[in-house]
Amino acid sequence: QLQASGGGLVQAGGSLRLSCAASGRSFSNRAMAWFRQAPGKEREFVASINWIGNTYYADSVKGRFTMSRDNAKNTVYLQMNSLKPEDTALYYCAGREQLRAVIAVNAYDYWGQGTQVTVSS
Repeated sequence: QLQASGGGLVQAGGSLRLSCAASGRSFSNRAMAWFRQAPGKEREFVASINWIGNTYYADSVKGRFTMSRDNAKNTVYLQMNSLKPEDTALYYCAGREQLRAVIAVNAYDYWGQGTQVTVSS
């Protein structure tokens, strides 16, 4: 089970940090990712992290977002800086019972409930 939090309303150029807490064992062996979905659009990949902490980002967020994990707390984070109005979406964390992270939506086994991020211009 995944519980996402940290969303909110922020002005363009601002920052937010999302958190996703996982329950259960073997969190350190799971690849994790963040996806987002804007109204009327498909869910899209944002960032991922594998079991040893290697990260990968969508081009649209590269250099602005940073994903990290704290295995002692069973939590992953998404630090979002220099936010833009086009980052407005419902953000979901996801996990899979694999060591390697991928970008495909259907490759993930667990999903959080989503946390809303709204960036005003």
